Amino acid sequence: MEFFTSYDGTELSYHVSGDGAPVVCLPGGPTASAYLGDLGGLSGHRQLIMLDPRGTGRSAKPRDSASLRCDRLVADVEALRAHLGLDRMDLLAHCAGANPATQYAARHPRRVSRLALITPSVRAVGIAISGDLRRETARLRRGEPWFPEAFAALEAIVAGRATDGNWHAVAPFSYGRWDEAARAHHAADAEQQDPEVMAAFGAPGAFDPDATRAALARFAPPVLVLAGEVDLAAPPPAMAEFAGLFPDAGLVIQPRAGHFPWLDDADGFRSAVAAFLE
Repeated sequence: MEFFTSYDGTELSYHVSGDGAPVVCLPGGPTASAYLGDLGGLSGHRQLIMLDPRGTGRSAKPRDSASLRCDRLVADVEALRAHLGLDRMDLLAHCAGANPATQYAARHPRRVSRLALITPSVRAVGIAISGDLRRETARLRRGEPWFPEAFAALEAIVAGRATDGNWHAVAPFSYGRWDEAARAHHAADAEQQDPEVMAAFGAPGAFDPDATRAALARFAPPVLVLAGEVDLAAPPPAMAEFAGLFPDAGLVIQPRAGHFPWLDDADGFRSAVAAFLE
């Protein structure tokens, strides 16, 4: 584990694994980066630099809680780049980490050599994902034993009647296989979540989709958008729309994968991402 001081004096942590050219990795949540593991063995191809966003993992909570807002996190990414001494960097982001990543690409396009978005959140770019699309994606799992309870919970969430129990019940939809490893991964990730940090992340003013989309339309470096075939959070049709925001983006749909595709098929995930980065 390494540390650096960001623009406002907040000490942030990051984890380094693997060898080769560095790839800066932004986790979702926002939560600590530990749940990313080694991204299905991607550390065997590249050096992974995994940032713990402020207020998560070993990164300090800032004095000013407003600096936890998504658009403010962009400055931490830039501070990390400067700390590492990189003129340009390959940037990889998962889930909610795609929001500061795309905002960083919009503000600092010349600092990014490649951008890999893994089952990305769409809040920063304002893509709508309908309840019907989530239901359609969910029905791909209808032969699995947990499906009836999980689908009923999804219906309650889509209808705006969500309870904590409903959110717990839909967890199997996030994984291509709801096995012991997936259950352990889900439980460990949930323990890392800080409600204060997560609420501040999306506070008013965090996103300006029109401005971000306009900037991304001029973003020249190559982009990879990787979707899981059965991922409700980032369904493939929405990911195709996301890829279409960039001049030079490719879409990969990983078969039978959920929201954490490196867990569902490490070889397939590693092959697709390493090929793009190399």
